[in-house]
Amino acid sequence: RMLADIYRKLEAFRLVNGYGLFRVMTKDRCEIILEGSDDGMEWLPYEFKWKPGDVKRAPGWCAPHQPRLDWQMWFAALGTPQENPWIGGLVVRLLQGSHDVDRLLAHNPFPDKPPRYVRAMYYRYRFTTPSERRRTGAWWKRQELREYLPTISLDQLR
Repeated sequence: RMLADIYRKLEAFRLVNGYGLFRVMTKDRCEIILEGSDDGMEWLPYEFKWKPGDVKRAPGWCAPHQPRLDWQMWFAALGTPQENPWIGGLVVRLLQGSHDVDRLLAHNPFPDKPPRYVRAMYYRYRFTTPSERRRTGAWWKRQELREYLPTISLDQLR
């Protein structure tokens, strides 16, 4: 209590500041959804174990576990692909059909053979209302905002 009083008195001088790892939280939940395709027309999403994807899947509870890949995908959605070059490596591994990456996912829509193409789309997610959830069975509403990474194939990387 005494420190809080001192802080309030010094605050106007901007000599000190409060600290919190997530002092300001985002109001929207934007997500990167990785999708694969064999023909460039029909796109199938890769599902992660913990982060939002399928709108009908309820949010998971994973504490005290820290799902690193899912968590990094959330941070990547707050920035650009240029600020998160590791995503390019992830996409290459999906195109190569990496079993190590496959184990990090909840669902790989290409279990037998990797897709020819992978892209990343950027969505805004919001929780549904209780009445929407009862009516649709969906936990989330999502809106496609833009492409995050363009369509890429292994042939383009050679």
